[in-house]
Amino acid sequence: MTAGTILKHCREKAGISQVKLARLLNRTQSSISKLEKDQNPVDTDTFRDWTRITNQMEAGIAFLYGVDPAAVLQTILQVSGAA
Repeated sequence: MTAGTILKHCREKAGISQVKLARLLNRTQSSISKLEKDQNPVDTDTFRDWTRITNQMEAGIAFLYGVDPAAVLQTILQVSGAA
């Protein structure tokens, strides 16, 4: 899974459009699109802010540690009894 794939998943899971996220990150919609398509590298501040805004910090941390974010989410759901 690439950084762009993770970022797109986080945004979509939060129900935020590229336009709205661009506004929240003080970016253009085009730059958001390029980050999600891995056409531009994502800097650490943007990655952190993106996962914070989308309330997906666990997925971001999992990605940074080389763990499948879906597996982390499944474990969290199982531990919390929501699964």
